[in-house]
Order: sequence, then structure tokens, then C-alpha cells
Amino acid sequence: MRFLQASLTVISVFTAGLVGVTSAVTHDEHFVPDAVLRVTEEERKQSCVPSKEILVVNGTSPGPSLRFTEGETVWIRVYNDIPHQNLTMHWHGLTMATAPFSDGTPQAAQWPIPPNHFFDYELHVPIGMAGTYFYHSHVGFQATSATGPLIIEEKDHPPYDYDGERIIFLQDVFPDTDEFIEEALLAVPMEYERAQEIVLINGKGGGRTDPGAPCNDSLSVINVEPGKTYRMRLIGGTGLSIDILGIEGHDNLEVIEADAAYTERHPTSIMQVSPGQRFSFLLHTHAHPDKQRYYIQLESREFGGVTRSFAVIDYGRPANDPTPEVYPPASPPITLPPTDPYWLEYSLRPYNNSEHPTASLAALDFPTAAEVTRRVNITSHLSIPQGGLVYKINGYTWNEGLVSEPYLVSLYKDGGSNWPSMERALQNDGLDPITYAFPALMGEVIEIVVQGTGSEGNGTETHPWHAHGAHYWDLGSGAGEYDAEANEARWRSSIGHPVKRDTTNLYKYSGKAQNGTLSAWRAWRLRIDHPGVWMIHCHLLPHMVWGMQTAWVMGNQSEVLGLIDRPGVEGYLTYGGSVAGNETNSPEVVEFFPLSDWQDGAVGDGTK
Repeated sequence: MRFLQASLTVISVFTAGLVGVTSAVTHDEHFVPDAVLRVTEEERKQSCVPSKEILVVNGTSPGPSLRFTEGETVWIRVYNDIPHQNLTMHWHGLTMATAPFSDGTPQAAQWPIPPNHFFDYELHVPIGMAGTYFYHSHVGFQATSATGPLIIEEKDHPPYDYDGERIIFLQDVFPDTDEFIEEALLAVPMEYERAQEIVLINGKGGGRTDPGAPCNDSLSVINVEPGKTYRMRLIGGTGLSIDILGIEGHDNLEVIEADAAYTERHPTSIMQVSPGQRFSFLLHTHAHPDKQRYYIQLESREFGGVTRSFAVIDYGRPANDPTPEVYPPASPPITLPPTDPYWLEYSLRPYNNSEHPTASLAALDFPTAAEVTRRVNITSHLSIPQGGLVYKINGYTWNEGLVSEPYLVSLYKDGGSNWPSMERALQNDGLDPITYAFPALMGEVIEIVVQGTGSEGNGTETHPWHAHGAHYWDLGSGAGEYDAEANEARWRSSIGHPVKRDTTNLYKYSGKAQNGTLSAWRAWRLRIDHPGVWMIHCHLLPHMVWGMQTAWVMGNQSEVLGLIDRPGVEGYLTYGGSVAGNETNSPEVVEFFPLSDWQDGAVGDGTK
């Protein structure tokens, strides 16, 4: 649950930091993190909505861009300075393979961070994982504003040449606070029917949502120079809108990255991005532009009326000139298409070039159909009990109040009293109904098929499904029920090859299906080689609030514990918080506990 007054009976006040990959890290008073993020709640005026309380990271939304280099281990300290809400921070798209406690998922990987406390997150990015990511809170509806870009740079030269890069970060804006929206979504009957008011591009936006009045707020300006090639990093930080984006006068875009995996160049005139997805595309600027400013036009799809928002590509503005105030056009300069459920499907190819072996790692070791040892269906269904909305996955609903203690905390305290049983899971289509988790064994090659059904209202919706942990090879999607043989044949006749991804769409197609009937599918294939507890869920924030989430426990207890209990490695649970009566509310370290204390209940269970 999101709020302290509505949270679990027992709330831990502890923060956890896992050890570095190659050396011990002791978090005493001399420890200095590589980056610090402070999340506060402040009244702000966002584009197109009245002033209201929002969460900001280091004073801004989106928060600051974080940049690290692949192969590095870094520590990020996240302070929860919100007076009455819990918090976590998730590093969206990073595998977190060496530090599962740092994945930022409440009740799966960690206790949420209570007010006036902090959590030290360890991020180790393996070689070959350079790309575009972002960070966001994983509690309730907080990700609408508690979010920001995370860029992992190559240790060597990237495989494509470009003159510079720019970020296009998308966010939804609602007229109400996160708290109000979440409470209304959970009401019975459900009391919140509004979609986003506008979609922000790099923190600003203007345009119109139909039905509604125009919004003439100022726009973000992205500066470029003539005759150059730019890598545009497009980040779907939205919580609801699925968006189509085009650039006036520039229809020769080239996709080169999808969810932090390099691809072969793929030409496109528009970009389509869902919550949680990231792409890089090359923008080739005009050598002799006809004018100084061209509009970026964005339109939402799928939910509510069309939201149209804008930003500006600005040619040739001197570096010392102040950013000009630019406003939405009187009429849209571009006609954008409807959602295409086959955009980039069966056409992308992973980048594979011996001259850039690191960038080609995501193309290697694709598991064939013959290697698959098991298939697991994630079947979702929307129930509407007494007018409330609840998503059930294989008959169960997962939310932050479902389990009384995070799986990984339980593992360290008592060896995993809530660790799932494979025997029970195999009798229930992969889900252990006692622990509400999907177990998987190291070395398995599994296919995960996300299968949509018609709701109790006989409707369907598009769902961007996101997997924590290891990236999967995306096998495509379609209407109806998954047919593995037909899909294999489709790949053989296509121009593409499965690409590693972490967020792909289960599409609504016609938008109608009889209650409970299989309406659409999305299939993935992955090798189980990342021990830990990883969430797999729809990345639409309302759907997460309604329970469209699953917990996956990969590996046995000794394999997960082995990430920490290695010779020469000293692991610590860092408990940090503010001193009582400190009017500046400045958190400082209070105590340090070795991980062994988790096993005897000294910490992590609310007793301290």
C-alpha cells in the first residue's frame, strides 16, 4: 500500500545496501555514495494543470539525469524526505543480477523506505548493457513524477557514429495528486475515470486533450545544429498514455536501440512508445533547414481522448542565448497514424558485428524452441466486483499488501519461509498459490506467454508488460491464443529476428472479447540465469494498483544467498534515518548491522 496509515501492520525502518562485485563495501560514517537522490513533496505548477503537491527528485521532475559507464559498480543513496509516504527507487531495465536487494520493489526485494530514512542501492552494470534506462519509485502512483533518466555509457566507442545525443523524456500529468488518484482507483465502486491531462516532454508541454480546452503553456526546446546526426534517447516515463511521436519535416528516423539492446538500423517516420519502453533513434538534421524551429508532435493513444502535446527542435540558436519561450502551434503540423500493433514487430534485428563485440552481446545465445524446457502462462483477467476494479493473474491478485514480509528479507532471516514450491507451482500453471510467486530453476529455458482475456465488461486493453531481472528475447504477439508452431513459422518468413527487450505490449486489437475468453498474447523466451526475486507486471500505473503484477523467484535459497556470501565479501544492512527532534530533517547514519543479523530477527521485522 502507498500510505503509512494504510500500510502493512509491520513497516520496517531499514535500508539495505548490497556489496560490490569485486570488493567489500562497509557503510560507516566515512562512506560516500556515488550519487544522492532526495525525494521530497512540494507544491508545483506543472503544465496544463493547477498547482498541486507532487514528488520531486533533487528539486525537479523529471529528476536529474544519472550517467554511469558499463562495467562499473556504483552506489546511489536515496533519501525519503516525504513526510507521510513510503518510497522505493527502481532502476528500470537494469538486471540487478549481482544485487537483487537493490531492485527497488517493495515486498519483493525490500521493505519500502519510510519517511526520514534512506536506502543505499548498489548498481553494477555488466559489460554489454550500455543503453537507455530510467529510474522511478515503485510505490503506488509515485512514478508519475518521482522519476528521471538513467544513461549507461559504453566503456568503448558505441557501434554507431553520431555528433551528439539528446533525451526525450515523457511523463503524464494529471490534475489530481498521486494520493487522491490512488485512493479513488481503489474505491468500490471505482471513482477515477480521468486520463492524463497532457504528456510532458522533458518536463514541459502544451496542446490539448479531447474533449477539453487548449493549453497554451510553453514547450521544451531541444537545440541542434544543421547537417548533424543526433542520437535521440526516447524514454517512456508515462504511467498511462501510449504515445505516437513524429518530428515536423524529419521523417527519416532510424531506430538503433530498443530497451537498452542495440539493433540494426531500422527506418521509420514515427516513433511509438509505451510506458516503460525506451528507444534510441538517429535524427539527421537538415544541412540547410527551411526554418529555425520544427515541432515535435506527440499524440496519446488507447485511453481516453487524444492528448496532443508538443516540443520544439531548434536549429542554430547561439549557445549563450537564453532559451526562447515557444508555444504550441495553431494547428497540428503532422498527421500521426493510429496505434500499430505490428510496429517493429517481426522486423527488428539485433545488432551483431564483430567490429563491436560488446555491443553485439545481446545478439548472442538466443535459445531455440528445441531448448525450451517449460512454458508458463500469465493469464490476466479484469474483474469488476461491486464496481471496483481488480486484475487477477492466474486467479490471484498481487499487490504490496499481499505478503507480510519481502521474499528476500525472509530468505536472510529464516532461510526463506515464504520461498515458493516448484512442486506446487507445476500443479498450478507455474504459480505457487501459497506464496503467490512463480518459481524458476537456474538453467531452465522457459517461455513466458502473457495471455489477455476479455474482461467482465467484455472489453480488452493494451498492456505494456515489463520484466525485472534478465532481459528476454521477445517472440512477438498476436490476437487470440498463442500457437508456438505458427509463431515459429512466422519468424522464419519475416525479415526480423527476436531482440532482447524488457517491456513489450500485449495489444487490445479489436478492443472487444467475451468475458474470460483468450483475446491476445505476447510471448517471451529467456534463460534462467539471474538468481533473485523479480517482478513481472503491466507498467500502466492504474493496472499495477489494481494488482496486475507477478513475483518471480529465480534460483534456490543457496544460489541467491551466494550472491552475498562469497569469500572476501563483507555485506552490511545499512539502517539510516533522521535523529528525533532534528528540525532540519537531515538523515544520518544511525547503526550498522551485518547481514547475519537478519537471520536472527534483530532487524528487518519492525522490532527495532
